[in-house]
Parts: sequence; C-alpha cells; structure tokens
Amino acid sequence: MTDSVNSVKQFFLENTHALALLGVLGIYTTYYYFRVVQKPKIFGKDGKFLQFVGRHIPMLREPFRPTFWCFIHQLQTIGPVLMKFLTSIKYRSEKLKLSDGGEIIIDWMDNNDDVKHSQSTRPTVLVLPGITGSSKSHYCLNMNKALMKHGYRSVVFNYRGLGGAVIKTPRTYCAANTEDLEYVIKHVHGLYPEAPIIAVGISIGGIILFNYLAKVGKETPLKAAMTVSVAWNTMKSTESLETPVNLMLFNRFLARELTQVLAKNVHMFEGHIDTDYAMQAQTIKEFDERFTTKVFGYNDVDHYYNDATLHNKVHRIGIPTLCLSAGDDPFAPLETIPMDDAKEQSNIALVVTSYGGHVGFTEGFFPKGNGYMLRLFDQFIHGFFQHGIKEVLMSTN
Repeated sequence: MTDSVNSVKQFFLENTHALALLGVLGIYTTYYYFRVVQKPKIFGKDGKFLQFVGRHIPMLREPFRPTFWCFIHQLQTIGPVLMKFLTSIKYRSEKLKLSDGGEIIIDWMDNNDDVKHSQSTRPTVLVLPGITGSSKSHYCLNMNKALMKHGYRSVVFNYRGLGGAVIKTPRTYCAANTEDLEYVIKHVHGLYPEAPIIAVGISIGGIILFNYLAKVGKETPLKAAMTVSVAWNTMKSTESLETPVNLMLFNRFLARELTQVLAKNVHMFEGHIDTDYAMQAQTIKEFDERFTTKVFGYNDVDHYYNDATLHNKVHRIGIPTLCLSAGDDPFAPLETIPMDDAKEQSNIALVVTSYGGHVGFTEGFFPKGNGYMLRLFDQFIHGFFQHGIKEVLMSTN
C-alpha cells in the first residue's frame, strides 16, 4: 500500500508541469465552449426583411465558433491580415473624372465568362474597402472569389489616392462625405440599368455607405446593402482606440498609413493645410484634426465626428441593410452598437457576435481568409439576389 502511494506521489512529482498544462487547457477549453461559442444576436423589427434573413441565411441559426486559439479581439483583428490566403482576381480598371477635377479608379470583375446571366442583367456588388484598403485588400479578393462562383459581377470603389489613382485636387475622402460614392453608384447603374446592385462597405467603407443610405432613404438604385465592422459612434470609437493596447496595436499603425498617403501627395495640399504638422500625427484623431477637418471644411474634429457618426441615423435607412458587428470590436465598443434602435427599424438586420474583433471573424482551427464574415456575405448576397428582391422588395404580403 505504501509503495502504491509513493508511486502515485512520484508520478505527480515527475509530471507536475504536464498536469498543470492539461489543467490550464481544460479550463481554457471549458471557457471557450461555454462562454465564447455563442449564437449571434439579431436585432431588427419583424417584417419581410427580418423574415428573409431567418429563411435564407442559415448560418445565423448556429453558434459562431471563433478560432480556438485566437478568439480575443486583438488576435481576431490582426489574424486575417497575417493569414491572408490571397486569391488571384483579374480586374478591369476604369478611371473616373470627378466634377472638381479629381479622379478615382474603380476595379471591375466583369465575370463575363459566366453564362448564368447576361451582361446587361448580371447581378452586381459594389464593394467599399476599409480606411486605406483597395481592390487588392484580402477581404475584397476573397469576396470577389465568392461572387465569381455565382456568376455575379463586382466593382470595387477605390478612394481618392488609393488603388493607383492620382490625387489631382486638394481633397481625399472621409467617413462623412458621400459625394464620390453617389457618383460611383450613378455611374455603375447608368452602365447597367437592368442589373440589380447591392453595396457592401467594410469598416470606414461601411460608414460612408451607411451615411449615404441615411441621406438618400429609398431614393437609391441599390436594392440592398451590407456593412461590416462599422464604428457606430465615432467619438466613442476614438476613445476606445486611444486606450493603451489599442493605441499600440491599431491606432498608430493606421495613422502611419494615412500619413504615408499624404506624404505621397504632399505637394497637392501645401498652401491649404500645415502638411508638416499633419504628417507628424501619431493617432487617427490627430490626423483627422490636422488634415481631414481642414480639407472638408469642418470647424474642428468634434464637428467632423458628429457628422460622421451613425448610431443616431438608423431610423433613416430606406432599403434592406444587413449589419455585422462584433461585441468585442475595439473600433466599436459594445455599448455603442444601436441594438435598441435596430429593433424599431424594419429595414435593418443587425447581427452582433460576442467575438470577432474588427473585420476579423476568423473561424476554424486553421483559418482561411475572413471565414465567418465571408460566409455571411456569401449567404446574404446570393440569398438576396435569388430570393430577397422578390420576397422583400416586390412582395405585397
């Protein structure tokens, strides 16, 4: 008996580290399956659009299982950038001249080899990238790959100074200004007036799109829209991004990218703003204060952020709009997501996952691209083109 007890003691002494590791893994696994894996919450007023979502987006009936080993928002946000798994998309670039003398480039994936649709009626998706993104961004490429298999056409709206466009006037783009987007939508619709169009905006692209929708109501050629990871309350978003961890991981990086775009075109803004001061910006708010507000004529940065914010515009959306947000998004804290307002709006379906970070939503043990976000995009777009136009927009029931 004594020998058995001694053997057990010896076993535990020799395997202390392994047993401790197994214990930690057990606690981690338990936490993951009971606290992290959850069904998304959907907010919206009962009606044809919410019923469409329930019928034709089956993934929303299931839990979201973020990647087991990187479910915290920092890793969710950074992960897709590091694990791009890029695909190859052949674009046709078109340069558009704007009324103020500026230019933008839109990149088309025509998909004309597909025979399921004619060129004139081919369903079309307009994609608005993130703050310094373009048609080459990993999520744009992955989205276009998904669209290609359905026979759809896409066009990516590259903002001024991005995607190969040259800045020819002292103006770029901002979250509150929708003029360039309005021009692009009018242009695309004018070329293919019989083709249904859905617009999808990622991060700041979603803010621009949402502001456009709030401005025009039902008076738009778009049939539907989708936003991903928008900052609902721009003021609160800025505060969140200036907390120490977010400042180090995200804020300074994005500010540096913005100043690099300015540095490439500094000659165009000399005499209009203090370019040296703007290029020294260390945060997004500093850049907006020194550059964006000056270029777009705002009194100060608070004036700009109040104009750009979305949480108080939900009631003005006039077409079916699916919004994907994560409860742990560092760019959009949970308390800023307008869940109560969405409950009163029949054109909104607000999907909120507990985890996902900012434009993250990775899933699977070995993530490939933007898993959950891409699957939701795919099911919504295909479902709406196939069923939504008839069930939501044309139904008289």
